[in-house]
Amino acid sequence: MSKPFYITTAISYPNGPPHIGHAYEAIATDAIARFQRLSGRDVRFQTGTDEHGLKMAQAAATKGIAPQELADEMANQFIVMCDKLNISYDQFIRTTEVDHHKASQAIWQAMADKDDLYLDKYEGWYSVRDEAYYDESELIEVEGEGGAKEKLSPQGTPVEWTVEESWFFRLSKYQEPLLKLFKDNPEFLKPDSRRNEMIKFVEGGLNDLSISRTSFDWGVKVPGSENHVMYVWVDALTNYLTGLGFPKKNDLYPKYWNEGGDIAHIIGKDIVRFHTIYWPAFLMSANLPLPKQVFGHGFLLNRGQKMSKSVGNVVDPIALADAFGVDQLRYFLLSEVIFGKDGSYSAEMIVTKTNADLANNFGNLAQRSLSMIAKNCEGKVPVAGPKTEAEEQLIGDLTACFTNMTTLMENGEYPIHAAIDLLRERLSATNQYFADQAPWALRKTDPGRADTVLYYTAESIRQLAIMLRWVIPESCDKMLDLLAQDADKRDFNHMTNAIEPGLALPTPSGIFPRLEMPAAEGEG
Repeated sequence: MSKPFYITTAISYPNGPPHIGHAYEAIATDAIARFQRLSGRDVRFQTGTDEHGLKMAQAAATKGIAPQELADEMANQFIVMCDKLNISYDQFIRTTEVDHHKASQAIWQAMADKDDLYLDKYEGWYSVRDEAYYDESELIEVEGEGGAKEKLSPQGTPVEWTVEESWFFRLSKYQEPLLKLFKDNPEFLKPDSRRNEMIKFVEGGLNDLSISRTSFDWGVKVPGSENHVMYVWVDALTNYLTGLGFPKKNDLYPKYWNEGGDIAHIIGKDIVRFHTIYWPAFLMSANLPLPKQVFGHGFLLNRGQKMSKSVGNVVDPIALADAFGVDQLRYFLLSEVIFGKDGSYSAEMIVTKTNADLANNFGNLAQRSLSMIAKNCEGKVPVAGPKTEAEEQLIGDLTACFTNMTTLMENGEYPIHAAIDLLRERLSATNQYFADQAPWALRKTDPGRADTVLYYTAESIRQLAIMLRWVIPESCDKMLDLLAQDADKRDFNHMTNAIEPGLALPTPSGIFPRLEMPAAEGEG
C-alpha cells in the first residue's frame, strides 16, 4: 500500500492581491494532488498565506490600517482565488492563527534545546521585499538616479543596511549535513538545475542566520525574548507542520509527516534557498523528519515579460478565469508551461490553445458522437459488435497512454505538460478513428457496424475524461455526466470498467464553447 501523500504550495505573501503567478502555483499543485487522489492515494493538500513580517507592517501603515486588518482582507482574496480556480485544498493555513504561533514557538524551543540559537548583533544587508538577508558578495550594484550607485539583491530588489540585536541560528553547523542530503538524495530538490545551484551555494560556506527582529513587532513572539519577533521565514516555513496539528498529538501529524508520509513542497524558484537550506536545517536541529521533495517551478511571464506593478502587466487570475473559463485557464497553464521552467502566456495563446484542444478536439468529438447516439440509438449506449483492428488499436493505444501517463507523473519530475501531450494525441487519434469509420455513412449500409463505432467512441471519451480529470476536473465531470457515469466510478481504478451497453444517456450538450478574443487586448 502506498504511503500517504502530503503536498503544499508555498504560502503566499498577501501584501497585495493575488496575481497569475499565485494562480499558476495553486493550479499546478492542485493538478498533482488530484492525480494522486485519482491514483487511490491518501492525499492531504495545503495552501495558505504568510501574514507576518516588515513588508506587511509597512503595507498596512501605508493604508492607515492595522496589520491584522490588512491580513484578514488580503487572505480572503487568496481564498476567493483558490475557490474560483477549483483548488481542492484540504486546509488553508494563515500564519496569524493562534495554533501557528504555538507551532512556531515549539520548533524554536526545539532548536534552542539543541543549543543551535544564540543572541548577538546583526549587521548586514536586508531586503524588505524578499524578507531575506544577503551577503555583500551576492549583491548587484547598479547606477541609480543622478549616477549614484545602488545595491540590489540577486532578485533585483532594494536592500538596506540593518543593525539590530538578533537571535542567530547555527546554520554553519549544518553545512556538511546539507551537502550530504543533496548528494545522497537527488530527489530531494528538483529540477536538477536547482539542486546544482544549492550545492554550489552551500559549498561556498554557510554563515549563521539572523532569525529574529526587534525593529518591528508584527510577528510571532520569541519564547523568553518578548521584545523579539521571529524572522518571517522561521515562522512561514513552520506552516507546513502547523497544518498537521504540530506540536499536538493528533492523527494528522503522525500520518502525513512523522511516520514517513511522502511530503512534497511545490514552490517558486526564487524561494528555493529558504526551503532547501534553511528549512531542512531547522528540521534537523529540531529532530524532525525532512520532506521527501521540494520542487522549484519557474516564473509565469506576461507575453515574455516578468510581471511587475511598475510595468503595469500584473494580471488578475479571476479576471482571466471569467474571460476564458476556469478549466480553459487551467488547461492552458498546465499544458503550455513546461513544469520547472519559465513559461509565457497571453490572451491570444489561451484562446488559440484551448479552442484547438478542447473545443475542436474533445468537445466536438463528444458532441458529434453523443448526438448520433441520441438520434439513432434511442439515447442509449449501443451494443457493440465484433471488434476490428481499428477498435483493437484504439483501445490498446488508450491503455498504453494511461500506463505512460502514470509513469511520467510518478517519476518525481512532474512533467505535467508531457502527460497532457499524451492525452492530446489520444484525443486526436479518437477523432481520426471517428472520421475514418464514418458511422453516419455506416448507418445507411451497416447499422450494426455503426453502433460498434459509436460504442467504442463513447468508451474512448469515457477513458479520456477520467484521464483528464486531474487537469480540467469540472469539464471532465460534465463529460462523464453525459455518459451517465456514477460519481464513484471516475478514478483511475475504473479505467478498465467499460461503459455499459443499453445505459440511458442524458440529452447531449456542449461543454467547451469556442472562445473569442476579448476586447482591448483581451487580458481580462
